[in-house]
Amino acid sequence: MVFNDSYPVIDNSFNNDADWTDFYGDVKEPSFGSEFVALKIATEMIQGLQNKLRMMGISIDGPAKVLRDNMSVVYNITAPESMLKKKSNAIAYHFVRENVAMKVIKIAYEPSESNLADILTKFQSGPVRQAIIRSILW
Repeated sequence: MVFNDSYPVIDNSFNNDADWTDFYGDVKEPSFGSEFVALKIATEMIQGLQNKLRMMGISIDGPAKVLRDNMSVVYNITAPESMLKKKSNAIAYHFVRENVAMKVIKIAYEPSESNLADILTKFQSGPVRQAIIRSILW
């Protein structure tokens, strides 16, 4: 799974693009609050994928890793003392935080120089873009 700000999740496990395009209307523009909403949507999709795998008899070892390129979101999710002012952001935050505490997901920082999702959404210099493409293809 690849996660980024503009398109919440690209799930290639079952080749079903309808899963993430249905949620596109929830995330309008990349901002601090929309990142929590996108993270909540990704968490719900991870839970659904884990349930599908369990129904097929496949055991899941450990949490799913979700990589973010926004350090403030990573810090706010991993620090339980964070306070948010908007109710919708607080609901998304607590949902994701609960799943982190239950070890369903693990949030980590991924720099833009090595983030595979950035090749689809952000302008990058030639050497950075070539390095990311090389890591995908070779």
